[in-house]
Amino acid sequence: MKKIVLYSFFFGMFFIPNVLLAQTEPEDVATVSDEFENHYYESLKQKGIENYDKAIEALEKCKNIQPENPIVFFELGKNYLSQKKYKDAYDNFEKVTKIDPKNRWAWVGMYDVCYDTRDFNQAIIIVQKLVEFKPDYREDLVSLYMNTQQFDKALDLINELNETVGKSEKRELYKADILRDAKYQGSEKANLIDKIKKNPKDEANYIALIYMYSQSNQEEKALEIAKQLEKEIPTSDWAQVSLFKFHINNNDGDKAVKSMNTVLASDKIDKKIKHRILNEFLIFSKNNPQYDKDLDKAIGYFDNDKEVKVAKEIAKFYQSKKDWNKAIKYYEMHLKNATDDMETILLLMQAYTENLQFDKLAKVSEEQLQLFPTQPQLYYYNGLANNQLKNYKKAKDVLESGIDFIIDDTILEINFNLQLGEASNGLGDMKKKDLYFSKANQLIEKQKRK
Repeated sequence: MKKIVLYSFFFGMFFIPNVLLAQTEPEDVATVSDEFENHYYESLKQKGIENYDKAIEALEKCKNIQPENPIVFFELGKNYLSQKKYKDAYDNFEKVTKIDPKNRWAWVGMYDVCYDTRDFNQAIIIVQKLVEFKPDYREDLVSLYMNTQQFDKALDLINELNETVGKSEKRELYKADILRDAKYQGSEKANLIDKIKKNPKDEANYIALIYMYSQSNQEEKALEIAKQLEKEIPTSDWAQVSLFKFHINNNDGDKAVKSMNTVLASDKIDKKIKHRILNEFLIFSKNNPQYDKDLDKAIGYFDNDKEVKVAKEIAKFYQSKKDWNKAIKYYEMHLKNATDDMETILLLMQAYTENLQFDKLAKVSEEQLQLFPTQPQLYYYNGLANNQLKNYKKAKDVLESGIDFIIDDTILEINFNLQLGEASNGLGDMKKKDLYFSKANQLIEKQKRK
């Protein structure tokens, strides 16, 4: 807006119609010029201190002296706009364009009014004129088409701008919104096919087309484009994304592994896509255990992923399927890089328990107790393991040490008492056995009443 003020200032100083000068005596010219300039400068002063009524009053005096001076109407438009008197502002800016159609700033003023009043349809008409002065206004035109839901025009202009000035994040978001509606996808697919024909080495067009076909469940066409991409650009990592899916569907594990490893090693491909591919391979390898080593290698690509702990999630997957050996394997793998993940430690303890690996449970729970001596669950698992191994004295001691760490966990307290009862039974102390089992039963009844 600073440019506008500067422009107005000089325009106001020098705009005195030649016709008026030709028809007036020199003394009168000086008087008229001085009077006009005095009022004009007064209007600038009053506008500067936001006294818009006074500024308008001064400009009306200027208009009486020079009724066809566009700078007067322009300044009136700005003052009315500052007061949010939109109709008056628009009328004055429009008057300027009728006197001087090439006055870009007056068109900008009309655009400002339309934008502030959300009259986007009229704004489109104005901006189409502004584009003649400055092509950058086509960006505004895209937004206006979106606001007025003229998505076909918006899409055409977005594609044109992508071709001529390059892509922008804002336009790509607009385009993604438009293409969620299936009725616009046909023209965009045709557009992308045409671009691929014209420039078969531009990877981005293949990727966009593969994505569109995949989104509309046209997997065969997506695969066709992926193969075309691989042929034209053999080094393309993106081609392998669709080819992986094709190989999995064809139960071709070797080729699927090759495609997967290419994708997982790529810096170009989004992590979400990588996670999706790994999940698909996980399901595949569950039914094809000969690929377990390939799954382990694939997990290694995610070692530094702070958002998703891949080995842990795979362990949970196998635990949900009651495949305890694999659950244990992947929990242990995760804990190599996350030694203080208590949730995983306890999940591993439970997996050892379910898998009847009591030697391992006793050993690992004891090691963890050295690191986390206030975690009651670890005392419980160690006591349970020692009971199963008939180390009743050790079980009793560790359970008695850990029970005091329980806080507001009735289920855990029940389990502690049951294990203490088992230890007492193993030691032949029937009195304490009955005491602990009785406590457990009381807690169970209390839990039921909640």
